[in-house]
Amino acid sequence: MEGFQLRITANITAIRYKPLLCRELQLFDYDQLEEGISQNASFLLRTRAPGSIAISWWVSPKRTRSYPYARVYDTLGFSGKKVTIIPVIKDEGKDGDRDFLQWDTVSLMSLLGVYVILGYYIEAVPSIDYRNKITNQRFSFSEIKTQMEELLSYQSDALHWNMAQIEQVGETAGKALQAYERISEALNVEMHSDATALKRIQELMKGRNEFMNLSRGLAEKAQRRESLTRQPKEKLAGTKATLTIRNYLGGYYFFTADEAWMEGDNLCLAEGKNAKGDRLPSIGDIKDGLLKMILFTNLEDVKIEGRAYSRVAVLKLTTGPRLSGYRLNVSEERLMDILRQEAQVNRFRIAINNRFVI
Repeated sequence: MEGFQLRITANITAIRYKPLLCRELQLFDYDQLEEGISQNASFLLRTRAPGSIAISWWVSPKRTRSYPYARVYDTLGFSGKKVTIIPVIKDEGKDGDRDFLQWDTVSLMSLLGVYVILGYYIEAVPSIDYRNKITNQRFSFSEIKTQMEELLSYQSDALHWNMAQIEQVGETAGKALQAYERISEALNVEMHSDATALKRIQELMKGRNEFMNLSRGLAEKAQRRESLTRQPKEKLAGTKATLTIRNYLGGYYFFTADEAWMEGDNLCLAEGKNAKGDRLPSIGDIKDGLLKMILFTNLEDVKIEGRAYSRVAVLKLTTGPRLSGYRLNVSEERLMDILRQEAQVNRFRIAINNRFVI
């Protein structure tokens, strides 16, 4: 089966999942929003009306940096409104990376019932290691607070709020680029060329549909690249698969499964998380994997080339060669106990070094 790629389609009509590994969230008063972000990746914010909201924030709009899925995961156990703040662009300077928001990120948050606030950075400090790189970027909190005020009185669901955010994405991206111009001048640091960014912004400003089509196209390309790539550290035995999910509104989400295989009428979909040493993957990696479990356990009408399968979600944890599933330290055993409970409640399986523990 080497080189063979499974192409899976599925539907999602609702999300039903009980997270158990969410850390306890610190509570901040409403006027302490900036303090909350400076101290925590996820936290509770007491609103002016009775109650609180759960907030997470992304360092970069790219999903592979700083465990943004783990940050969002930690808010999913909260029963009230859940909000995540995402920078529409993050430019680290010519000697660093530049990332742009993707439609699929916003659509996934909508699927999870998480309200998105699109932000941008207005301050930074120069890197001590690279001439043309910046670090310690700081959000425009006045912009975030303006949107937060509107959100607190918003009565509709996350999907409709997030669609409205997308309508304003061109304007927000324009503000972000202007802010980076000011940062560049103030710090005497060369940023990435505006040419590509302006082209992206022009596309985004054409409206929501064009933004969706542009980002979906990029996501499909990334999906194909990822499905053909196997990192050396991965210890997954099967084949990668592309997964195209359709929601109840007809929107499409493009993902990959690290490993997929058939067992009779069952289709097993695995997300793999790997440790560099001889211990379990970090809790951030595990929570990142659990966000995929939320997706996989809620798939319906799963098909390959028209044939229907019953889906089985699998979280695969791999480590160095000297660790078995039964030689964990105390903290890892405690983590695994809760993880097993989460798997039982939400009906997915766990394997450590290809040995199933549940």
